[in-house]
Amino acid sequence: MGQFDWFGSIGATPEAVAVLNDQPILFTILLIVLVAIILQCLLIWYIHYATMKPEQKKKKDDKKKPPAKK
Repeated sequence: MGQFDWFGSIGATPEAVAVLNDQPILFTILLIVLVAIILQCLLIWYIHYATMKPEQKKKKDDKKKPPAKK
């Protein structure tokens, strides 16, 4: 019984479970890469948001403002 046997219950093949039990560093690398990609996406979004011109930003609608007359 290995450390990664629970992968079998979510659909991993016995060979994949055996590789992860033999080389657990692969799972660690996978997690590090996923976290790095998520952080990079957040950085890209922040740069996009921070460099928007004022006219590109959505303005909040004032709910007290009466509707325009026709």
